[in-house]
Amino acid sequence: MRILLLLAVSLLTQFAASFSAHAGDVAELEILGFTGDGGVFAFEEYGVQDGSGFPYANRYYIDTTDDTFLKGTPIRVRLDDETATLDAARLQARQKGEAVIKQAELTANRGITAGFNPVTELSADPFRMVVNPRPIFSPVDDVLEFRLDQIGMNDTERCQSQGEINGFRLLRIEAKGDGQTKILHEDKSIPQSRGCPNGYRIGAVQTFSLDSLSAYAVLIAVRQYGFEGPDFRWIAVTGRL
Repeated sequence: MRILLLLAVSLLTQFAASFSAHAGDVAELEILGFTGDGGVFAFEEYGVQDGSGFPYANRYYIDTTDDTFLKGTPIRVRLDDETATLDAARLQARQKGEAVIKQAELTANRGITAGFNPVTELSADPFRMVVNPRPIFSPVDDVLEFRLDQIGMNDTERCQSQGEINGFRLLRIEAKGDGQTKILHEDKSIPQSRGCPNGYRIGAVQTFSLDSLSAYAVLIAVRQYGFEGPDFRWIAVTGRL
């Protein structure tokens, strides 16, 4: 009996070690919301960095008119201490964010999560999302359809030892007429802040309306090469309607 118990413990330990060796670091996504006029969209990603064990929290504030970051953002916090808590990192990021836009305004204008596919979802199409922008039935809005294409960029100098490297193109398919496409974003190169990404998937669509639908954000999960396995981070492409 003792031998069987020791064997079971040994196998469990090996399994746990094997799992942790390939766990990677999947950042949690927190949609913070919009400003009251829909002019800015904000979200947070947070987690514990693989390899180091350091907690981090990043906040992004994006002008929905031209899809650019607000001055002084993104806000990035990493506590280089394995004993530090994730809550402490998130609190620091939130406090810094208060100087950009008050949390209360974002919370009051969170918008609608019209579509959501976590990175663990295996049955959904990672490159296409079609949503009714608001929970009104029968729908009064045109559907929003987004499609994502990966663009091979293996010539990215800093990533040449990392294997397959990709940028992306995001399209919006017009609901009316002959379904013309509009390019919302197309990488010409990969920004250094994105690291060495090897894949992407559409993770969520967030919409905002006043009297009518007025703004949206497409959240995209970015798969990167990590220390212990694949890492996932979040970016957003925003626009006005």
